[in-house]
Parts: sequence; C-alpha cells; structure tokens
Amino acid sequence: MIALLLYRTVADHLLPWSVKFGARMLARSLNMPEPLVHSTGDYVIAQVVTFEHSVGRSLCPFRLACLLRAWWRPLS
Repeated sequence: MIALLLYRTVADHLLPWSVKFGARMLARSLNMPEPLVHSTGDYVIAQVVTFEHSVGRSLCPFRLACLLRAWWRPLS
C-alpha cells in the first residue's frame, strides 16, 4: 500500500513538475520562449515519425535480410 502511495505521488506531482522544469531550462539555455520549445519539439517528433513510416520501414533488418537471401539464392 505504501508503494502504491509512493508511485502515485511520483506520477501525479513530481513527473509533471520535472517535465515543466526541464522544458523551462532547455528554453532558457537556448534563449528561446518556452512555447516555442514545445512547438519545436512537436515538429521534430512529427518529422521522426514520418521518417520511420516512410524510409525506416524499408530499412528494417528483417526485411533487408530477406532481400539479401533472395538475391543470393541460386537460380533454379
């Protein structure tokens, strides 16, 4: 029961505070307004997801291994 109380305290109070604090410190170190840091982060995440769905899918190690096996398979 005490562990549940501890986890809930961390999840409810300390985690959001640390995310806000980290964003504020990053904005201060980059000399940018804090909302701009949030929107830039959202843009970067969107770009990474787009890359993973387009090019990253074709670079999957399992898919590349299948392609290599198909190329080196003797012609019958």
